[in-house]
Parts: sequence; structure tokens; C-alpha cells
Amino acid sequence: MMSRSYTNLLDLASGNFSALSLGGGRAPRRLPRVMTVPGTLADLQEEEERANSVASDVQSSQAQDRIIIVANQLPVRARRRPDDRGWTFAWDDDSLILQLKDGLPDDMEVLYVGSLRVDVEAHEQDDVAQALLERFQCVPTFLPPDLHERFYHGFCKNNLWPLFHYMLPFSADHGGSGSRFDRSLWESYVLANKLFSQKVIEVINPEDDYVWIHDYHLMALPTFLRRRFNRLRMGFFLHTPFPSSEIYRTLPVREEILKALLNCDLIGFHTFDYARHFLSCCSRMLGIEYQSKRGYIGLDYFGRTVGIKIMPVGVHMGQLRSVLRLPDKEWRVNQLRQQFEGKTVLLGVDDMDIFKGINLKLLAFEHMLKLHPKWQGSAVLVQIANPPRGRGRDLKEIQGEIEESCERINKAFGHEGYSPVVFIDRPVSVVERIAYYTIAECVVVTAVRDGMNLTPYEYIVCRQGIADSQGSQADSPRNSMLVVSEFIGCSPSLSGAIRVNPWNIETTGEAMNEAISLSDGEKQLRHEKHYRYVSTHDVAYWSKSFMQDMERTCKDHFRRRCWGIGLGFGFRVVALEPNFRKLHVDGIVSAYVKAKSRAILLDYDGTLVPPTSMNKRPSADVIRIINTLCADKKNVVFLVSGRGRESLETWFLPCEKLGIAAEHGYFIRWSRDKEWETHCQNTDFGWMQIAEPVMKLYTESTDGSSVETKESALVWHHQDADPGFGSAQAKEMLDHLESVLANEPVSVKSGQFIIEVKPQGVTKGLVAEKILSSMVENGRQADFVLCVGDDRSDEDMFEDIAGVVTKKLVAPHTSIFGCTVGQKPSKARYYLDDTTDVINMLRALADASEPSLSSPEEILEPMPSAETKSDYSQ
Repeated sequence: MMSRSYTNLLDLASGNFSALSLGGGRAPRRLPRVMTVPGTLADLQEEEERANSVASDVQSSQAQDRIIIVANQLPVRARRRPDDRGWTFAWDDDSLILQLKDGLPDDMEVLYVGSLRVDVEAHEQDDVAQALLERFQCVPTFLPPDLHERFYHGFCKNNLWPLFHYMLPFSADHGGSGSRFDRSLWESYVLANKLFSQKVIEVINPEDDYVWIHDYHLMALPTFLRRRFNRLRMGFFLHTPFPSSEIYRTLPVREEILKALLNCDLIGFHTFDYARHFLSCCSRMLGIEYQSKRGYIGLDYFGRTVGIKIMPVGVHMGQLRSVLRLPDKEWRVNQLRQQFEGKTVLLGVDDMDIFKGINLKLLAFEHMLKLHPKWQGSAVLVQIANPPRGRGRDLKEIQGEIEESCERINKAFGHEGYSPVVFIDRPVSVVERIAYYTIAECVVVTAVRDGMNLTPYEYIVCRQGIADSQGSQADSPRNSMLVVSEFIGCSPSLSGAIRVNPWNIETTGEAMNEAISLSDGEKQLRHEKHYRYVSTHDVAYWSKSFMQDMERTCKDHFRRRCWGIGLGFGFRVVALEPNFRKLHVDGIVSAYVKAKSRAILLDYDGTLVPPTSMNKRPSADVIRIINTLCADKKNVVFLVSGRGRESLETWFLPCEKLGIAAEHGYFIRWSRDKEWETHCQNTDFGWMQIAEPVMKLYTESTDGSSVETKESALVWHHQDADPGFGSAQAKEMLDHLESVLANEPVSVKSGQFIIEVKPQGVTKGLVAEKILSSMVENGRQADFVLCVGDDRSDEDMFEDIAGVVTKKLVAPHTSIFGCTVGQKPSKARYYLDDTTDVINMLRALADASEPSLSSPEEILEPMPSAETKSDYSQ
């Protein structure tokens, strides 16, 4: 069994699965890595180790792009030979991951990684793998039978599939479709994903390859690949629904899966609803907000932009047209037309699945026959039920209900020569299915939840047909009708379909009646509209669009500096601009010691005290460090904060020589024995009487929000409100306040969980300029400037100090350190990870300070030595 020290997934992260038997008694032979640049495998591995798993900054000019498509199952059918001496293989033409090749560039090589649908004995696996690689460009992942059982039928089908289709395990014995969470099944899921990753790693060339991962079986895979190759170009497409946050949040490993998916560069969904639910989960569970720019949706995740793609998949037009040309198809169509002569055929084609709503369809059809007797004897519902992929008690129960409904309807309305329901619960060939599409007047899809469902698309293409050798078919008018559930992914694309709530049997029955009662002209118009869409938005269009977005999202991969941090599923890649780097202690200490006149400007909340801390008072350690820095005659130390002056004055009372700029610089005090100064020309605060009622109005309607009244500003906080509602209210309030305060001398700005109204001309940037100007006037022009902050208001400081040399506010060769807290886009050139790093850095500066001889002895208290780190310029 796997180690139970699972919380951090240390064993999984390091690949330590030696305790888990993989079967076969021997390690599988590694496939050769496919190299597209000169070199050996050993050289590449050594280079990766030296670069700490970061690919080279320079892309290969000799290699062409290649894509590795990873899915649970390979697009290959495998069958053991009749003589039991080996295997025969053939492409699975129905496989989506095979069909998507049509949308990829002609010169792009495609490699597949996945598992086979059959069990291959351990002693045959090497030969099978070699044959598949050479003949089909496929790399098989062989999962031991017990692992496959727990991975696929255990976690995928018992936990993820029901949950993603909005089914919660309310009881421990919930049958085979939604049992309670079992952590050992999750561990098997992770292990299976690990084995898939090993197969990808065996053949990947990380600088030149794209990786496209498909569906919910492999949602942990991106973390394993990103850990190994930080700049890998990687996309993921989810072919199932993504549930609302209220459903998804019940999953015990919810954050692990979200973080794994965010290690991709592009994440695709069929509909906006699915994408919206995913974005809501990221916001509510990880605190990550999305941005939309020029039509593209993206999440900023530690400096990387994770793109969100919304594009429903289509059908393979070429394959359908090929089947329509088969001679067997015409024979089958003629046979069915004779069988249903004089009948109006409604058709359902669904997998035998608890979410397909087959029984709801039967009940709705029964209602139509009762309410509209004219269809008794003429309307026939043909229901094709494909073999089930899952299993369990729930499935058996729904099968029993379907059979009972069929018998009841046929008994009540059928007679000799007429069966209102024709139920086909056997495998149906492609040709037979196409023939049923061709003769059906209407297709009915009543799934209660389905990711996409291409049945309506296939039906539309089949009803259009193809031109024969004389072209006569193309000249005759075509029509089709659709009754589709509003809970399936293709529903938004079919504007001419009659959309129904499948749970409402009465309205669904009426929709069936309406669909087959419409005039031929109306049916033709709807069909033409649908066919235009389906024929142009096929599977090739979908894959081409996804690849274009992946190329756009990944275009800066080799320009940015990247490295990985974190353990297990907490692993992520930090991507930064080349000129944005971590501030290392020994580098800034060296510049600090050489300087003759220093300006140190520090934000407070989120910089000297953690943003999540309930106690906002500065620690004794912070007070000691600041006093030591202030005691050095070369230093001018200022606290530049958005807080009110009263609290700052009280908390930093022991700091005699500390300057304080409160409320973003509206109030400034140069030291404890100086009076507070006001730095704003406008002293009229009549605008507060306009703004405060507006803020109170939103506070009353937004639970968890509050208004903070400062002497010069008003701040509305919504960090404790519902994330989605609070954000929406903040946007509405921003527009409201900008409207009512349009003629007032104030600025209205949004920040992290706040909306603030303050006088114009009050910014931390102007405070920085004023402090540096004062130093010049006093003959102490600064040659060292340190500015540290963590939020949007501090960006004004970073922007202003970047231009102080040209304004001659500092010496020509001044060392300037603008430093933000946290790895995020910023106008600062440096960053520190958190408040602990900030305090450690300030402690190191205090250790290097020259205390004033006249300062109190307690200020000279020695500080612990700082850790030695590499030079900041690296």
C-alpha cells in the first residue's frame, strides 16, 4: 500500500511507489525518448537536473511542433488473434481524439498516450507497446487490473462522474453510482495519473512538444508533468459538465484537483456555464479571480496566465458522409421505411445511464399519447440504448423502470401490427444508427445532465444526406426537428430546437407533439439553420480553435523566468518577467552598507503584519527592528499606510524617530515630537455626506460588508461577504459612486476587497516624492531607496520611485529597491514571498546599521544574524 503520510503527497510527488506492486514481477522497459534535437537522453536528463526541471530559455530552431494527446483510452481497437498468438490492432474511427487530428496543422506530428480497453499480460506488454508506437504512434499505459478497477470503476465512476453530474452520495450505501468518498480510491486515482505521466515523460521533448490532456480521468496529471517540465505547453479539455461550486465543494479533494488543473496553460469547457462554475470554484476556494481581456478569459496564477476556453466539440463531417455513402446504409434505410411505413418516428439514442433521462422520455411520450389520441397508432418512439459503461444498483434500478414503462405503454396503446415503443437494448452498428437518424421525423434528448451529447448533430447531418451521382438528393428539401434537454452541452448551440426541462413530463410531451406537428416549411427552416452551424463547427474547427488559443497562451513561455515551488498538489510554477526577481538579503545589505543617505518607506498591513492576522498590532520584534533602523543617522524611515493616524500613532508610540504617513499620505508626521501635517489642498469634505449613504445602502444589502470612516476617506470592505455577490456589489457601487461624485474633488478606486473614496491628489507615490524632496532640501540627497508594499495603493510608490533619478530627487547612481510582497504582476522590480521575508530582510538591514551614539541603550540591543542568500542581481 502507499504511504499514509498522504496529506502532503510527498511520496506521490517524488514518485516513491516502490511499496505498491505494479504486477508482472519486473519493471516495464522504458520507451526511447523521441528526440528532435541533437544529443543523447543522458545529456538531456543531466541538463534537466542542472536546470532544476526548467527547460532551456531558447527554443530549438531545428524541431517542428509535435503534440502529445493524452486520454484514458487510446484511439485503437485491440483484439487477440484467433490462434491466441498475439494481437491485431486497428484505428477506432469513432474516437474523438483520433478525429481531432483534422484540425491540427498538416506538418504537426501527433503522438497518443493512453490505455487499451483490453488486459495485456505482463510478458506481452513490451511487444505490444513497441508495435503500437511503430505502427500507430501510440504509447500504451498498462495499469494493473486491481489498480484499473479502483481508478476507473472506483474513483472515476463512483465519485467524479456522479458528482460532476450533480449527484451527491447522501447515504453510505448509494449503489454503484455515487458512493461515499474513499481516500484509498483517490490514492489509486493519483497513482494511475502518475503512471500516465511516466509514459508521457518517456517520449516528450519538453521544448518543442504540446501536451493536450482529455477529460476527468486525468485531472491530476498536469501537476506531475508541470513538476518535471516547468515551461511545458499544456492544455486540458473537460468533456463532462463542471458542477456548480455548491456541488463541487462537497468533494474532499476539491482544492487538489483545482490546483492540478491550474498547472495547465489552457483549460477548455463545452459551455459558458461549465466554465463559469469552474471560475466560481477558483474564486471561492482558492481566492483567484478571473479577468476578461479582448474576448479572452484568464486566471492569473502565480504570474502565469491560465486561459479558459469555451468551445463545444462538433462531429466529424467526413466520417458521417462516408457512412452515408455506404451501400449497406441505403438497404437499411429502405428496410426501416418499410417497417415503419405510415408511422411518424421519434428517435432516442442514448447510453444506458442514470443521467440520460430515458425513462423521463418514455413517460413524456406516454403523456403525449394520452393527451393527443390522434397519435395513437401512428407515432412510434424508437429508443436505442447503448450498452452501459458503468455499473451498480442505481443502473439496475433505472433499467428495470425503463423496461416496466415500455411494457406498460405498449400494453395500453399498442395493438397487432403497432408497438408505440420500440426499445433496442443491444449494440447497434454505425450504419444502423445512421439509418434510424435518416428516417426519424424528430430526435428527442431528455438527459438530466450531459457534458455535450452529439446525437442531435449527427441526426442533422444524416437528415441533410449527401448528393447521389445525379445530385437529385441535394435538390430536394431537407427537414429535421429536435426536442432537447436544456441541461445538455449542445443545447445553447441549437437555437431552432425545442428546449425542455426533462423533469417536467407534461411540457416535454407537449414539445414532442409540437415538433411532429409543425409544418414542413418550418421544419426546413430550422433544419437549414442547424445544418449551417453543425457543418461549419465540426470537430476539426474545435481542435483548430483550441490549438490556436493554446499557442497564444503559451507564446511567452520561453521568455519568462520560471521555477516550481510547493509539495504534492500544492506544487505550482512561478512565472515572472525577466526584470522582476526576488530580493535577496545579501544583495540589498551590500548596497545598504555602501550608502551614505537612505530612504526606507514601508507599508504596514500585509507588509509588516500578515493580511490574515486578526491582531493588527505590530510585534515587539517589528518595533525593535524599526527603532534600530531609525537610530542610524543615515536613515530616514517612514511608515506609509492607508490606516488612520490614530491607530498608527498609538501602535508605534515607542518609535521616536519614525515618520508616519497615514491615510495614504493625507496626514504626515516626520517624527514623534512633530505635529501632524495635512498634505492636500482640498479641505472640503462635504462629499462624505453624499458617499456615506450610498455605502451604507450597499452594506445593508451585502451581508459581511462594512464601512470604515477615516478622517479623509471612506472605505467599503467586502472581504467577509460572499465572494461572488461581494464582487458584484463592489462593481455596482463603483459605478454608483463615480456617478454621484462626478463633480466632487475625489477619486473612487477599487482595491483588494475594498472600494475607497478619498480626496484627489492623495497617493503614496506623492508621499514618496515629498519625502525624497525634503531630503534634498536638507542636503541629504538619498543614494539608497527601499520601498516595500503589498497592494494596489503601493503601486503608486513603485511607479514614482522608478522615475526619481530623472527628477533629480536622488543621487545619479542610487540603489533603488521597489519590492512588492507576494509573487504577482507589479510595477516593482523585486518581490519577497511574505511578511516573514520582509521582516527577515529588515532585520538584516538593522544588523548592518550604525546606531546613533546618542540613542538610548535599549535601541542598541543586538539582533539575530540574517540568513546568507545569493546576490540579488542573479
